[in-house]
This record gives sequence, C-alpha cells and structure tokens, in this order.
Amino acid sequence: MIIVLKPNTSKEEVDHIMKKIESLGLKAHFSKGETTSIIGVIGDESKLSEQPIDAISGVEKVMPVLKPYKMASREFKASRTVITVGDKKIGGAAFTVIAGPCSVENEEGMIRIAKELKARGAHFLRGGAFKPRTSPYAFQGLGRRGLEILAEARKVTGLGICTEVMDVRDVELVASFADIVQIGARNTQNFNLLKEVGSAKKPILLKRGFAVTIEEFLMSAEYILANGNPDVILCERGIRTFETATRNTLDINAVPVMKDLSHLPVFTDPSHATGKRKYVAATAYASMAAGADGVMIEAHTDPESALTDGAQTVNCEEFSEIMATLSRIAPAVGRTLS
Repeated sequence: MIIVLKPNTSKEEVDHIMKKIESLGLKAHFSKGETTSIIGVIGDESKLSEQPIDAISGVEKVMPVLKPYKMASREFKASRTVITVGDKKIGGAAFTVIAGPCSVENEEGMIRIAKELKARGAHFLRGGAFKPRTSPYAFQGLGRRGLEILAEARKVTGLGICTEVMDVRDVELVASFADIVQIGARNTQNFNLLKEVGSAKKPILLKRGFAVTIEEFLMSAEYILANGNPDVILCERGIRTFETATRNTLDINAVPVMKDLSHLPVFTDPSHATGKRKYVAATAYASMAAGADGVMIEAHTDPESALTDGAQTVNCEEFSEIMATLSRIAPAVGRTLS
C-alpha cells in the first residue's frame, strides 16, 4: 500500500501518519521525491481498515501496490536509490566500474592487479574468495585467506572491495571484510541466503540467475529489502538462451525495463554475459548507453594464467581502453565517470 501525501505536508504531519501506521503493527517507509512524497506500507494491509488513513491530515490518497514486489517497485519509492559506499556514490549521475580477477589467487598478484586497475580508473575491486564452480574438482577459492588478501589490497590502493558470499554460515565473515557483498547467479533464488544478507549492514550486489525472469529477479531483491537492507544493486549478467556463440546472452533490454520497474541501481556484467574477452568492451558501452548505473568487468594482469575464467577476462591495457571510451560516452548520456 502507498500513501500519497499532499504537497507541503509538514514533518509533524508525516511523523503522525507514520506513528499511526506503526501502531497497527505495520512497517512504514517515507520517501521524498521532487514533486511527490509517499509513505510505503508493508505488512497485513487489512489492518488499515481499523484506521481511516485517508482521513488523516496531510494524506492525499491511498493506493494499492499491484506488483508482487513492493519495496523494490518504483511506486513504493518516489526517488531513485543512490547508495553511498565510502566516498563513492552508486546510482544517480555516477557510472561505477567494478573490476578485478574472477578469483583471488595470491597476495602478490592481487595487489599488483589492484594497483594497475586503480591507476586505470576502476572504482571498486572485485575478486572471489569463495568460488561456486560447476565441477567439484575445480578451484574453489582461498576462503578466509582470500578475504584477508582483498583487505590488504584495499589498504594499499584505497579501492573498496566486492566479493561473493555463497553460504548463510559465511555472511557475517564476508560482510566483515567486504564493502559490497555479492550474491551470485546460482544463488539468486537461495531465499535463506537472501534473508540473511537482508540483515547485513553492507550493500548487496544481486546477480540475475541465468533462467530467472525480471519479475522473479525483483522478487529476490524484495527478500533482501523486506529483511531490512535497503542497499541493493541489481546486476544483469546474461541469461541462458538457444544462442551458443557466447557463454550467455546479455539481456540489454533488461536494463531499461528494470530502471522502469524499480528504483534500485542497475549494473551489468559483460564478462559473464559474453564469456569472451573480445565482446566485453562493446557490451560495456551498450550497457552505459542503455542506462545502466555501472558494470562489473573481469580484469587481470595476465588473463592467460588466471585460475578461473581467463577467456572472458580483459588485460590491463584493454581495461584502459574500455575506461577511456566509457569516459567519452558518459557526457552524451548524462553520466559522470569518476
């Protein structure tokens, strides 16, 4: 349910409405927009029949949210979500680039990569400490040691780190090291994990599963939001189609669709979407042009020696070219790359 407020409703009136809603055992979320302010209501809406909300001073009208996802919807929040991580803003006019190797391999190599990417304009450093692999015999990551290496790379370069959590038992550990916690495509509908990160105090980068519809994806985001964490980044990383020329199919139209349906920031992952190094740059540019708020790119000083996903990983020179071209595209689409 959404309560639309009258123009110039006072803070005292807003507080009074919020208290009325909360007295019914419901959650109230105030959102101030440029022209309209609203209060989103979550819970058993039948309880609203006990209180004539539309009769309270300051209320213009009461409207139902028809979509199955409530807090993630544009109706629920009047303004777009902008997430602050350290001194960086994710969303709004900013276009954010997260880059780094698929896996944390060793301390010396990770710090060398981090320094190179920092010098070439990356905003955040990515790297997997826990790796979900199709084969149980493939490299599974360094675990806690990988997190410690990422923390050292952050100390050396100042880059915030984004890394994946795979298990509810590791959420507290990963959140204690990470600046952004990633939920991978294989866990998009791991609802227990989504609930757990909903209690975390770190921004969550939620990747779309390769067989998940946009509505199902937004419902996954809803699990995180409903459990108390408002800082969710949606990441389109390619879906499975009949096409075999690339690893997955980057659903580029998902970017404007999700921006239309939700107030949350939207990223893409051109590396996992294409699975081929030579297509990463073009799909990154297309993502910015389509309205994405950022991209996640796999980058390494020596992709050929990478322990995981070397075929889709750009080298540092290629990363520089991507950043240079993004900086030229940005003004044309009202973005800043800083």
